[in-house]
Amino acid sequence: MATSKLDEIDRMILAELQADGRMTNVELAKRVGISAPPCLRRVRTLEDAGYIKGYHARVDSRGLGFEVQVFAMVGLQSQAESDLSAFEAKCDDWPLVRECHMLNGEVDFILKCVAPDLSTFQRFLTEELTSAENVGSVKTSLVIRGAKDEPGVPFNVLEERLAREA
Repeated sequence: MATSKLDEIDRMILAELQADGRMTNVELAKRVGISAPPCLRRVRTLEDAGYIKGYHARVDSRGLGFEVQVFAMVGLQSQAESDLSAFEAKCDDWPLVRECHMLNGEVDFILKCVAPDLSTFQRFLTEELTSAENVGSVKTSLVIRGAKDEPGVPFNVLEERLAREA
């Protein structure tokens, strides 16, 4: 999906919803400068096209009792596409794994994991992750504190680039 298919109003809708996905369609329409019915049609089109993948509340993981956040760098023994896909599917089954990204370089995948305590993560690490089929190595880094956790994309950077290209 190329951003060139999106016009300025579509990008404004996405930016507004990214900042506040709970606003009403009427409020969204007012913010982007169109009436409510075409705004709703545009939102539905953006959803159908896959630009909007869902609406989520940002929860306080530590406040909810998930005190441990760990990044796990995973090296696989085989990087055949079937083995990569099998590992990704396995990650979908692990509730402690919140993000899974395949990387280029020495590490095949980086996983963002959360757990209520260190012993829960350690049990996952030793009983599930390191013992999973095709896993050759795992290196972990415990998060001490987070300095930035900003979901989505920086629309202002995209708008600046599009303005330069115009």
